[in-house]
Amino acid sequence: MTDRARLPPSLASPHPRLTSVCPAPLCLQANNTPLVTMAEDEAASVKLKSKQEEIFEVEKEVAFRSVTVKNMVEDTGFETPVPLPMVDSKILIKVIEYCKYHHKAEQESLPEDEKTNWDKDFVKVDDETLFNLILAANYLDIKSLLDLTCKTVADEIKGKTPEEIRVRFNIKNDFTPEEEEEVKRENAWCEER
Repeated sequence: MTDRARLPPSLASPHPRLTSVCPAPLCLQANNTPLVTMAEDEAASVKLKSKQEEIFEVEKEVAFRSVTVKNMVEDTGFETPVPLPMVDSKILIKVIEYCKYHHKAEQESLPEDEKTNWDKDFVKVDDETLFNLILAANYLDIKSLLDLTCKTVADEIKGKTPEEIRVRFNIKNDFTPEEEEEVKRENAWCEER
């Protein structure tokens, strides 16, 4: 029998990885939301540690736009910096900029066209930065940023031939002429209109 099973229901943690009475930062309320101590709530900031081990202190509401960060803080508390080994500092700065703007935009109920214009300017970056933003948004689970960055790449590809896409993104063609012809035959239905 586990410790969890022996505890009275009022003391047992509903968190699946915890089997006994948990310390304050990890305790969950009856509705499965984290029970945060007053000191942590007053701090209202989260420390994020980039791939280069740089620490960025960010408002809790801004940081929690990332589902990954939110889950990690709920599991470990506010004291420990959240390690983000897949996100380098330059990209993390951009991600924080995006999250800050969209948090502010929600708070101030900014008009959609203003947000759309800001987003268009935000993704006017070099290809390497754009692809790294896609990877970071996916890793951090920030759906709106992932949608924005992927749509930007999709818009670049739309209406282009494979050769134009290769030139645009500097992709080497590793198909032989025979393989290219085979692919064209197999996908001829795509070209028919």
